[in-house]
Amino acid sequence: MPHAISVRLDNEAFRALRQVEAQGLTQSEAVRTSIVHEAERLRERQALAAEVASLEADDVDRAEMAAVASLMEDLRAPG
Repeated sequence: MPHAISVRLDNEAFRALRQVEAQGLTQSEAVRTSIVHEAERLRERQALAAEVASLEADDVDRAEMAAVASLMEDLRAPG
């Protein structure tokens, strides 16, 4: 079931809406598409942050990263 909302756009948001509409979308389609895409970006960022936190908490992985960093340092050319 569709839900109607109203919003007040500042100049920046209005220009962005016009840019999205220029792709051939109606105002409603542009707003819906933009909201869905932003929600997807937020989910992806949250998933990436969770993965980073998991890796940071993994002692075995951290030890392996330290070993690789040490090896790379040993292989680095002098100077």
